Amino acid sequence: MTKIELVESAASADVAQELMAELSEKLRIITGSDGRSSFNEESVTDAGACFLLAMFDNAALGCAALRPLADEAEPATAEIKRMYSRQSGKGIGKLLLTELEQRARAFGYRRIVLETRKVNLAAVSFYQKNGYRVCENYGRYIGRVEAICFEKFV
Repeated sequence: MTKIELVESAASADVAQELMAELSEKLRIITGSDGRSSFNEESVTDAGACFLLAMFDNAALGCAALRPLADEAEPATAEIKRMYSRQSGKGIGKLLLTELEQRARAFGYRRIVLETRKVNLAAVSFYQKNGYRVCENYGRYIGRVEAICFEKFV
């Protein structure tokens, strides 16, 4: 039996673009915003960053990105972006999240943050179930009442 494999990819790769387009459409339906303006593909090309694909039998099932938090006073903070699974409830998101946390530790980060919208109840629940706590909104999300930010120390 083949298992899900996590592989590094360029965020500009066709398969990554396809997954992120699906994510953007789902976010637009749920939240009214596709989330594209808060992610720059180049932000995951430097040291301390990665873009992952979850693959099964050469089919892409999900993606996730980790990058340094540029506007954070604490340099040991990373941010999760573009977390997406095509199949909810299959453990793909958990697999991606666990790998991002391991990589964050390996990169030397002590804290991971992320943002989602309060109306995205599935995402809010997912992060809470995986040990993320609500924190003060950071960076571009300060003052945005529709946003909810999470953190986890790794």
